[in-house]
Amino acid sequence: MAEAIVSRISGPVVAAKGLDGAQMFDVVRIGELGLVGEIVRLEGKSAMIQVYEDTTGLKPGEKVINTKRPLSMQLGPGLLKSIYDGIQRPLDILREQSGDFISRGNIIPALDQKKKWDFVPVKKKGDHVSPGEIIGEVQETPIIKHKIMIPHNVNGELTEITEGKYTVDENVAAVKTISTTTDIGLSSWWTVRTPRPVARKLPPEEPLLTGQRILDTFFPIAKGGTAAIPGPFGSGKTVIQQQLAKWADSDIIVYVGCGERGNEMCEVLSTFPKLEDPKTKRPLMERTILVANTSNMPVAAREASIYTGITMGEYYRDMGYGVALMADSTSRWAEALREISGRLEEMPGEEGYPAYLGRRLAEFYERGGKAITISPDKRVGSLSIVGAVSPPGGDFSEPVSQNTLRVTRVFWALDASLASRRHFPAINWLTSYSLYADEMSDWYKDNVSKEWTTQRIEALEILQKEAELQEIVQLVGYDALPEPEKGILDTSRSIREDYLQQSAYDAVDTYTSIKKQHIMLSVILEFGRMEADAIKKGISSSKISALEARKMLSKIKWTKEDQVEQLVSEIRTNMKQQFDNLLKEASE
Repeated sequence: MAEAIVSRISGPVVAAKGLDGAQMFDVVRIGELGLVGEIVRLEGKSAMIQVYEDTTGLKPGEKVINTKRPLSMQLGPGLLKSIYDGIQRPLDILREQSGDFISRGNIIPALDQKKKWDFVPVKKKGDHVSPGEIIGEVQETPIIKHKIMIPHNVNGELTEITEGKYTVDENVAAVKTISTTTDIGLSSWWTVRTPRPVARKLPPEEPLLTGQRILDTFFPIAKGGTAAIPGPFGSGKTVIQQQLAKWADSDIIVYVGCGERGNEMCEVLSTFPKLEDPKTKRPLMERTILVANTSNMPVAAREASIYTGITMGEYYRDMGYGVALMADSTSRWAEALREISGRLEEMPGEEGYPAYLGRRLAEFYERGGKAITISPDKRVGSLSIVGAVSPPGGDFSEPVSQNTLRVTRVFWALDASLASRRHFPAINWLTSYSLYADEMSDWYKDNVSKEWTTQRIEALEILQKEAELQEIVQLVGYDALPEPEKGILDTSRSIREDYLQQSAYDAVDTYTSIKKQHIMLSVILEFGRMEADAIKKGISSSKISALEARKMLSKIKWTKEDQVEQLVSEIRTNMKQQFDNLLKEASE
């Protein structure tokens, strides 16, 4: 049989001939160095391969070896606290072997093959087990227990299960099925392009609380929901995603840096290991996995990094955990698709992107969701996906933003003008939206307040009126406005400055509980209603703006959670007293 060889090279795309029995998405090793690639087109015995490593120096005629297996990853204890590249090679070990510059063709196991883990069975010999059932646990980090599950195609009787110390490649149990006996190890393999199946997806009824006021109050994302953060350079996408990674109400964080600039990814890699998990006061990395694939790494590997990240997220979801996946940014992945598509000489779609861009994005986002996993105990897990989009020049009409908006249900629109005014998070409240808000209204009523929905709508209406009035102000000036309109502008300014602006770098303001959010917004709106009532009775808005209670509203966000109720009680007392005094003076 003739050996398969390279016939043509075009950047990250390599043509090979003589590949017998090859299938789509088979992983191949190319050349003397054994570069990792994946078959993306087949024509008889010829194949087009996207290579996940730099092809510099590769020559036609070099050998191509087909591994005859699709791109797969090892899933097991040791994933948490790891930093991987796009094809699940641990970067710290890669650096030890090849120095600061990654050498090509290195194949390193994703999990530490020598480390022994303490396996504690929860099932015993003779028990009947079915797909997805948990047979034992490993304390992966001090805050996360790794559940060892029966593979999806195995159903039978446990003939062997032993407590003890094992490596990820050792077997801990055996299951006798109708036809054979299957060994169960601490780790398993999964094809990254194949979504892990679930029994049933659940409706989005519970919010993924983030502690970011503009998100939780106005544009909430559900547990298992999908959100897009499009925004121009410098508008704060990365800071918001890091805030979500730190504060979101999820058990596991998977952070994928897909084609981001090296300095941004370096910041993530250097700061995350030092961050403290606010809930457990342990290092945040103990429940985090980082996938780093910077813009100067081979473009094809961006696609692999997206699929690697989502597969790890699904794996922990199947254990019953709430997982949040941050993809920063899907635009870079789309750019990689465009380059590969161009080199494959495919018919281009809009702006040169491939015609299947929308389908690829939809397939990625639909892997999220809150679901009942395949398991006898019907455990529930969730996988929430937040994808950053980097539209050139902040133009949301470009194909990646538009295709993302079609499949995601939350749109957090970052605004360069807000960022330049130093209003952070720079999310535009007039163009953003959440299609989950109405579906989760019952949760807010039961867990926060019955007035939550009306408060949210009232605040958004005030901000909308402000936008309409700003056009008039630019024409005639603030002083020419009637007093009631001045009152609306005062209230909206209070909502913007005292509520929506939030400092990620302040120890108190960086996170606001949903209870504190409700208290803050209710007192700001209450002041606005009292102001409107006083203006009707002839009090000028300038006098109301000078009230001490008005200035005290800005103190709430800097006040610790346990002291908020006392401060708000004082503000409410002062508000009533000061407005009464104003009305008394006016009547005299």
